[in-house]
Order: sequence, then C-alpha cells, then structure tokens
Amino acid sequence: MKVHAFRLKPGQDLKLEIEAFAKAQNIQAGFIITGVAGLKVAKLRMAGAKTTNHPMKTFEGPLEVDGMVGTVSVNGCHIHVTVSDKNGNAYGGHLKEGCIVYPTAEIVIGEDEAKIFKRLPDTKTGFDELVVE
Repeated sequence: MKVHAFRLKPGQDLKLEIEAFAKAQNIQAGFIITGVAGLKVAKLRMAGAKTTNHPMKTFEGPLEVDGMVGTVSVNGCHIHVTVSDKNGNAYGGHLKEGCIVYPTAEIVIGEDEAKIFKRLPDTKTGFDELVVE
C-alpha cells in the first residue's frame, strides 16, 4: 500500500483538488484514509438521488469537515463528507464541486497498487458505479 498526503489552501475547491491530485499522481485504486478541513461553503448531494433528480444543499460556513470517506481514482472519485457548523449541527452527503476550503484541508489517501478502480454505467442505478479490477 502506498500513502499520499497533501494540504489544500484557502479558496481551493475540495473535490476538484482531490480529483486533480489523483490524476497528477496517477492513482488507480485509492481510498480516503482521513480528511479534515475547514470550509467557507459546502455543496452536497443529499441521500435519495436519482438520475433525473439530484437533491442538493448548500451550507454556508464557517464549517468543519468532521469526516470524509470514499474511493479515489483517475477514473473517477466517489466521496462523502460530514460537515458541522459553529453550533455543532452536522450535515452529510456526497461531495460536489463548490466546497471551498478555508482555512486549510489535510487529505491522506491510501492506494492499492494491485487494483484498478473504474466507474461504469449501471443499468439498475442509472449511475456510473465502482468496478474493481
């Protein structure tokens, strides 16, 4: 197993930067070991998404990323986060573009160099789903 760690700075988009890192490092089968961050804004897709309906919510910060899990690959990422506000209210969902880092994010990704993660269309769900090779 290989381990990658990096830090994001204020103003960077959490999702886009994780995807860019996966591409730059040619990560074929990665997974989030841990991720902590502060966010100015969080955009999450909520549970129950269908191919024709993607319930989204935007949360204004300051927010803390309290948990991050998911798969990471040059072939696509699938990441969920839990964020909390200054009152301790927690919200979770599918990480979308528009989650803006402030003041920092620390991401650690593990990589299984013996596997490849792909995302292929699944006729039952209507989404591109994980296929492990």
